[in-house]
Amino acid sequence: MCPLKEIGMSLKNHLHELVLKHHALEKELADALGHPGVTDSIVAEIKRRKLRVKDEISKIEKDLAIAA
Repeated sequence: MCPLKEIGMSLKNHLHELVLKHHALEKELADALGHPGVTDSIVAEIKRRKLRVKDEISKIEKDLAIAA
């Protein structure tokens, strides 16, 4: 297999894992917002993690578009 195709497949696999992680963080955030005992700082931390994952997803999608 061509090394570039291997990199593309690896990026696609990583992208898939990040999308799953993003969905898990969405659920974690919804669960946290549903519990009155959860502090604003905990909610903010979940949102920061979710944003970092979203940024990484966007970067990989851009890289894959350039490689295509």
